[in-house]
Amino acid sequence: MFSALFNDPRIRCVEALRIEDLPAERVTRVLVDLTHDGMGRATRLPVIVVKGRRAGPIFGITAALHGNELNGIPVVHRLVAAIDPAVLRGALVVVPVLNIPGLLQHAREFADGTDLNHIMPGHEPGSESRVYAARLIARVINLFDYLADLHTASFGRVNTLYVRADLDDPITAHMALLQRPSIVLHSPPMDHTLRGWVSARGGPAITVEIGNPHVFQPRQVGRTLAGLRAVLSQVKMLPGRHHGSKGPPPTLCEGSRWIHTDMGGLLQVLPELRDTVQEGQVIARQVDIFGDLVREYASPCDGIVIGKSVDPVSPTGARIVHLGTIAPPGRFPGAEALLREESES
Repeated sequence: MFSALFNDPRIRCVEALRIEDLPAERVTRVLVDLTHDGMGRATRLPVIVVKGRRAGPIFGITAALHGNELNGIPVVHRLVAAIDPAVLRGALVVVPVLNIPGLLQHAREFADGTDLNHIMPGHEPGSESRVYAARLIARVINLFDYLADLHTASFGRVNTLYVRADLDDPITAHMALLQRPSIVLHSPPMDHTLRGWVSARGGPAITVEIGNPHVFQPRQVGRTLAGLRAVLSQVKMLPGRHHGSKGPPPTLCEGSRWIHTDMGGLLQVLPELRDTVQEGQVIARQVDIFGDLVREYASPCDGIVIGKSVDPVSPTGARIVHLGTIAPPGRFPGAEALLREESES
């Protein structure tokens, strides 16, 4: 069925999302008023709410906080289509795109050049981006009891499927592991990120990094979808027990760092995603415009490749690889116990 977005009578425009006003056992689509552009046209946030028959938590899933990070959009579309509201407990609130101007401009940042994930919870009055962020929080995000924030790499880079989560917190550790990503990176929530704001209010929150920018990758989308269904089952919003995608258990990393160039030139990154590298191993070569080798880059430490640059044109300070530090056995005993349980079930 085709939908004419702004003329479909089933899609309501509201000033703020109010779950209690929506019908149970239904999928409801709304447009939430946020800001206005320079011509006075409203910018409205698309939100899909799957409200179950029984009361329960509100689980938020957000995508495209950076406008060029698109893999999360088909994830939430497929998840909504797969859930029967009659068996859902609580409400699932999905936002297919948080950064509307960025999406339309094929840009990571907001319309004024600001990274929305560095200014949460915004401020009103304030700049265009800060008001937009403040209204996102006040009118939608503050309802969430849980959050899965879906991201990808940015232009010129590629990522594994990995999750950022606080592995010292048992709830977020379980949410992360149920995604069955390639890597789980221990990453306590940071101030001014969306995950950080939800976590500071006591809401378990994870960031799922789903591959590459500005593309739909069906395999990564399918793996993320299976993981989210498993998480909804684990928090008792869906009946039964769902499992994440099949495959090897994720590698646990206790930290990570980006390695950067210290010269400019044309860059070739040697290791592939998920490769392990050793300290001193050559990970990249750089040539000048005449093709002469100007620099070889060695890894400063042992690690696993979480992400890497695929943009050959690399000025001084460009990113080379995102290296994760593999956690030694016993570093995250709770997460390791959960992995053993999953492998035995």
